[in-house]
Amino acid sequence: MIIIMDKIKRKPAIEVHQDELRSVGADVQPIDSLNSMALTPHRDDHYMFVLQRSGSFLWEIDFREVRLEGPSISFIAPGQVHRYLDFNKAEGWFVFAGTAFISPSLRNVLDTYLHISQVIPVEKDDPVFTLIPLLQHVLSMVSSPVQASLIGSLLDTLSGLVVSGLAQLQRSGDLIESPKYDTVARFKQLVGAQYKELKQVKAYAALLNITPLYLNEVTKAVTGFPASYWISQALLLEAKRLLYYTALDVRQIAYELGYEDHAYFSRFFRKQTGMTALAFRKTKPLFVPS
Repeated sequence: MIIIMDKIKRKPAIEVHQDELRSVGADVQPIDSLNSMALTPHRDDHYMFVLQRSGSFLWEIDFREVRLEGPSISFIAPGQVHRYLDFNKAEGWFVFAGTAFISPSLRNVLDTYLHISQVIPVEKDDPVFTLIPLLQHVLSMVSSPVQASLIGSLLDTLSGLVVSGLAQLQRSGDLIESPKYDTVARFKQLVGAQYKELKQVKAYAALLNITPLYLNEVTKAVTGFPASYWISQALLLEAKRLLYYTALDVRQIAYELGYEDHAYFSRFFRKQTGMTALAFRKTKPLFVPS
């Protein structure tokens, strides 16, 4: 077991694209600039916004197929495993933004809608498209003392428009920046950081100084699902990633996810997916980077 774990440590199972951005921490590329690297499942250490003006684009994001059809906006958050599957006459841009350029309040909204809604249909003349020439111009500025400030302003506007579109799509505009929304945002951040150690709603409720009942209720009001669902989904998603992208056995995966009893983990996985962990691994060819 020690030899296997050491091998996996030296050979990361899921490629992380990091330090790819310009020195300013942002970049813009046309959709047709895609290269073979995008075919490989990977994570980014930054946000990626897809601004599509026309055509069709098919992504796989955390085991879900996500299609952009016609004028659309999409986002992929740091840490999400993704790759492109197909595109047909797609025209538009990728906007890459370091997390420092997205304000905490907007990141809260984006992170809250992960795995709920990451694609927004828009009109072909949506104002978000007018930001691209401005952003490209600012990125081309050399040794400008205000470049970082201008990039920050433009990316804040872009992400704000995305958040506004999400709120309209989910009809949750009245909840954003409300105490309920803030509670859910903090809860999902805690889950993302501690789901391997904390698996009960009551543990997160205690950290937030509220009751488990209220946490479940407010989370369902904002996201459509109770708090218990999001804890289970965080565990389930990472379990699927480890099953699909690594050679770890079920016992090792259970341990990696904080389960002392691998049989308990196996029951949890089967209850959530309707299949055993090994059956899930066989649904697609195991991908291991060379």
